[in-house]
Amino acid sequence: MRRVLPLITLFVTIPATLRPDTVVEEIIVHVNNQVITRSEYQRSKDQLRQEAQQQDPTNADKIVAEREKDVLRDLIDQQLLLEKGKDLGITADTEVIKRMDQMRKEMNLDSMEDLEKAATAQGVSFEDYKQNLRNTIITQQVIGREVGQKMSIGKEEEEQFYNEHKNQLEQPEQIRLSEILISTEKKSAEPIVEESQLLATAQAKADDLLAQIRKGAAFDEIAKKNSDGPTAAQGGDLGYFKRGTLAKELEDRTFAMKPGDVSDVIRTKQGFVLLKVAEHQMAGIPPLSQIEPKVQDAIYMQKLQPALRAYLTKLREDAYIDCCKPGYVDTGASPNQTKPIETTSQEAGAKELKKKKKKLGII
Repeated sequence: MRRVLPLITLFVTIPATLRPDTVVEEIIVHVNNQVITRSEYQRSKDQLRQEAQQQDPTNADKIVAEREKDVLRDLIDQQLLLEKGKDLGITADTEVIKRMDQMRKEMNLDSMEDLEKAATAQGVSFEDYKQNLRNTIITQQVIGREVGQKMSIGKEEEEQFYNEHKNQLEQPEQIRLSEILISTEKKSAEPIVEESQLLATAQAKADDLLAQIRKGAAFDEIAKKNSDGPTAAQGGDLGYFKRGTLAKELEDRTFAMKPGDVSDVIRTKQGFVLLKVAEHQMAGIPPLSQIEPKVQDAIYMQKLQPALRAYLTKLREDAYIDCCKPGYVDTGASPNQTKPIETTSQEAGAKELKKKKKKLGII
């Protein structure tokens, strides 16, 4: 099966940092002492099309038409966020390593070298990909620290949102399950054993793990250490299941359980399974107290974009931005941005420009 590296996106598509040996075709914007080139601009437009095609092939053209006008705005915004990240001392080095390793695991690759080969096979520069990831993490952390952490959500806001969106908050009956799987599939490196012995060993292990849980051991910790299932690293979390999505026998058993209950050992085709009901949500509109985190997240996202736009406008007004070349439009421009002064004297204009840059700490 072909492994595809996921696109790295935030609220903008973030291009790789321009390398020193890159041939600059045309500089279209100066942002403080950095530049945005025509090739970067075109690369972002191309990636926007690729992303839209992957997300919604049917409406890809419409998505591109709506978002394409903001490509240059987003490039300027992300450059300002990266510079702010540098001012705040955010490097993202540790997080980059963690994200890359998680990506490797999700793609079932054995090493980072294999991940690099997968990127190369798709025509992606691995170094550029890592730099894009780093940029994404830095901008996310700047937004979280400078915008997200400064937003507050009051009880009155939660109640108002809940009352206004009750119809959208209605949910079907569903349960959230976690599993511990003791596989009965023979591993190639194991010595030859009778199937009956393999089954007996697996069931004995499952029985022992159940006994440990019954005595108070944490289900998720047991899963992380012992489960052969693909969700072991997540403590066995399988997510939510509505009625009608599980096998009838499993549905009857698990929907009758209470939150926190753990099933007896269940025999399946893959082996022996323990199931825990982490949550049991009844059909209807849940009370606010039950879904408060969900409501808070919805309000947060509703407030984030205008707050972020205001923050970016302030960054723009504190920066030096020389935009734009003919044919390019910055849809996020502020009338208070610092721009070069045009004078009848080229020499006087150059002096004024130098003075402005010095004031802003660029030189």
